[in-house]
Amino acid sequence: MEKFVEHTYLYDFYGELLTEHQRQIYESVIFDDLSLAEAAVDLNISRQGVHDIIKRCNASLESYESKLHLVEKFLALKKKAEEIKRLAAENGDMNKIEAIAGEIIEEL
Repeated sequence: MEKFVEHTYLYDFYGELLTEHQRQIYESVIFDDLSLAEAAVDLNISRQGVHDIIKRCNASLESYESKLHLVEKFLALKKKAEEIKRLAAENGDMNKIEAIAGEIIEEL
């Protein structure tokens, strides 16, 4: 998975677990595409401080995922839903659609 997409999913699922300060810095660098130096000036902290916070945020987000697997489960369910959609569009095998839907229900 592309790193940016991976970071986006992790932040979407676990971003609220970061502090407001961490979220502000993370969003500035990752989503607003500010350089570390630009974010440091905007937030009145050192460039190294921004770097350290980003690194800690990524470690925290990845740690949450390794324990909870919410992104992994979401992506698996999304893939199954896309398969159902594809099969339905092709007037596919209803037994296969029902089986996939059953798997989704089971995971929920």
